[in-house]
Amino acid sequence: MIAYEVLRVFCGPDGSGGNALGVVRDGAALPDPAARSAFAAELGFSETVFLDDAERGTVDIHTPSVRLTFAGHPLVGLAWLLRSLGSPPLTLRPPAGEVTVFYEGAAEGGAADEGTVWVRGRPEWVTGRSTERYASAAEVDALPAPPPGEGWLYAWAWQDEAAGTVRARGFPRRAGDTTEDEATGAAAILLTHRLGRSLDVRQGAASQILTRLYPDGSVAVGGRVRAEAP
Repeated sequence: MIAYEVLRVFCGPDGSGGNALGVVRDGAALPDPAARSAFAAELGFSETVFLDDAERGTVDIHTPSVRLTFAGHPLVGLAWLLRSLGSPPLTLRPPAGEVTVFYEGAAEGGAADEGTVWVRGRPEWVTGRSTERYASAAEVDALPAPPPGEGWLYAWAWQDEAAGTVRARGFPRRAGDTTEDEATGAAAILLTHRLGRSLDVRQGAASQILTRLYPDGSVAVGGRVRAEAP
């Protein structure tokens, strides 16, 4: 039996929502990539992350059908979990490259679920996803799950353009994956890059994703995390 933990990443302001994440802290317990893919499919979450080297922060990310070189919600969730265990990482290393981790809003010695966990990556690491703007948040809400078509779709509309608030929904539209992704950090990074501004993304049923755009083109994505019983 492989030990794993379940988190909800990018929870809303009231603690609801958030995208389920499986975390295997002992990656050595399941070293084979095919076995990892099968395990991720068995769990059925949009993504499962394997920690291969805690000291270096080396990680491996799988959806139920594919291996990812980068994804936001697994990295934010893993950083939160390691911090809650007393070892907050400052760097994580998915296959795409080195990711800086930082934390805000949690008082020293406070509860592990306080504050926001951020990871900073590159928009060029986000591949195979398209964004499509709709006229209103109501149109995004009215979309079937999934909408007709092929390929990973991030459907979005301005909820409050002046404030940078976006309404979004994410649809993998590939075999073996969830029909709709509750919260998608990588897609939020891509949208931030394309719009050229930091965002407050309200995705799925009740999730919130925050982003920050930096002068060098990198984007940080952050949010709240909660633990759940496996």
